[in-house]
Amino acid sequence: MSNPANHNSHSGLAGLTLAAIGIVYGDIGTSPLYTMKEVFAEHHGIAVTPDNILGVVSLILWGLIVVISLKYVSLVLRANNRGEGGIMALTALALASVTPQSRWYTPVMLLGMVGAGLFFGDGVITPAISVLSAIEGLEVATPALKTYVIPITLVVLVSLYMVQRQGTAGIGKFFGPVMLAWFLSLATMGLINIIDNPFILNAFNPLHAFRFLVRNHWFAFIALGAIVLALTGAEALYADMGHFGKRPVRLAWFAIVFPALGLNYLGQGALLLGNPEAASNPFFQQLGAWAIYPLVALSTIATVIASQATISGAFSVTQQAISLGFLPRMLICHTSESEKGQIYIPLVNWLQLAAVVMAVMGFGSSSNLASAYGIAATATMTTTTLLTFFVIRFGWRYQIALALLATTFFLMIDIALFSSTSLKIVSGGWFTLAISAVMVTIMLTWRKGRELVFLNIQRHLIPVQDFFQSLFVSPPHRVEGTAIFFRAEGDGVPHALLHNLLHNKVLHERVILLTVVATDIPHIAEPERIKVNSLGQECYQVSVHYGFKDERDIPLALHRCAEFGLDIDPMTTSFFIARQTVIASPNVGMALWRERLYAAMARNARDAADYFRIPPNRVIELGTQIEI
Repeated sequence: MSNPANHNSHSGLAGLTLAAIGIVYGDIGTSPLYTMKEVFAEHHGIAVTPDNILGVVSLILWGLIVVISLKYVSLVLRANNRGEGGIMALTALALASVTPQSRWYTPVMLLGMVGAGLFFGDGVITPAISVLSAIEGLEVATPALKTYVIPITLVVLVSLYMVQRQGTAGIGKFFGPVMLAWFLSLATMGLINIIDNPFILNAFNPLHAFRFLVRNHWFAFIALGAIVLALTGAEALYADMGHFGKRPVRLAWFAIVFPALGLNYLGQGALLLGNPEAASNPFFQQLGAWAIYPLVALSTIATVIASQATISGAFSVTQQAISLGFLPRMLICHTSESEKGQIYIPLVNWLQLAAVVMAVMGFGSSSNLASAYGIAATATMTTTTLLTFFVIRFGWRYQIALALLATTFFLMIDIALFSSTSLKIVSGGWFTLAISAVMVTIMLTWRKGRELVFLNIQRHLIPVQDFFQSLFVSPPHRVEGTAIFFRAEGDGVPHALLHNLLHNKVLHERVILLTVVATDIPHIAEPERIKVNSLGQECYQVSVHYGFKDERDIPLALHRCAEFGLDIDPMTTSFFIARQTVIASPNVGMALWRERLYAAMARNARDAADYFRIPPNRVIELGTQIEI
């Protein structure tokens, strides 16, 4: 008789693996829609000959093996931040590996910002190219439908973004089964074509890939920029690892996704060996004319799911960037009562939709979008490899030789792929780089602006202990209730406390200086969240610690103060918050335009009381001006 515990364990693993197939692999799983078509596009100059077909398929297969299986699934998934993956989690892990005084701290932080910026760029291109390439199957069925491709694509995408506010809790459970059906379809179509022309199996020999590169020289280098499209989505499997764990993600890849992708690329190659004219769109011609419309329907659903994963990823990365101090506070809505990770950020949603619509209308076809897509993917891969080196070297304390050995090989591949895609900057790659540059500028400006504000405050800092000692020499009148004043890390007496004493000339019978500490780990255990220090005279310093994926709920956290003998009654507690008005000034700090940008972001950032979930009727705001 089987052990029930083992049975439950296996059932849980099977469920997580199925869910991972639906969420993690949507992006890379829809790559067969456009990769082979783009490689053999006329502007790449690669003739549809048997040798070239074998070489291209061999490059794709070995790219999946080396870049996805070895680099991401085997190595990068190990570089997780307490189970969490993604560019922000990796950046936090790398920053924790080097001290702020280290010469590597700033380069690592910049790498993280660049990686995040590229992720946002990739988040725009993925929905655009995926859905557009699926709808383009209608052109294969009949050229008369070509004029309807763009409008139908826009309708699908706009509908997808409009339902984001409802969350994916209801439909998310169908993602896994639908994507499983998609991968089984890929495998089946591939097998049918392989059986018709088994000669394509020679592509497993890496010599064909090598000969393709040597034989075609410059044209092969250009073609690499299209071959890399088969590897897009690698970051998604790393970013979504925290939802499922390493084991389900790895099992899904090796048991389902990789075999299905490999078989389909082999099948498309076999089709081209027998029918070179099918290079115009080999995916939709794998089974003949009868299958085109069903494939369009199935691929549209699959690409919508892939786009959903990218959109959710953008929300998650934004939330983490806010927590790490890279972006200003924004409105974050929770769309599920049971799943903490299901969030909706209206500003990100609508800005991304606007960019996606511009991409679809501006580029007009998946082939044109491929130029922008490849450079985003390869640049992000390069950034991930560099950050992984810092984790291996400084976080895991491996010898420099071993750290270089583990990453240099992959870095060389990343640079080669990035170099090939960089040739397409003028023809479309600029779009992704422009989005990345805007995001990096915003993050750098916000980070630097916060530093300047902190330095300004530090210049006028009054030490807490000295202040209270002098205050109680001749104590002010004390009134009933508890007053909570927010105080930044390393800060002196809060401005709100000083203003309250100056204008109201009273002090509450109990005073709490509250510091919210953002850490570089995903989650803080509840018993470790609160720290309370007595300052005497019923005055306290309370520190609330949060991980970069934890929800900020101050009233909930303050309930735990009772464990430290500090019982806080919400009905008699007032929260004093200093609202800072930032004034840009020339010749100080940043360039004037960046200071004005920071001031605008600070002015429009989400209200602190709302962000920390403090009841509005318990908040008192006191204004202060800060010049940077």
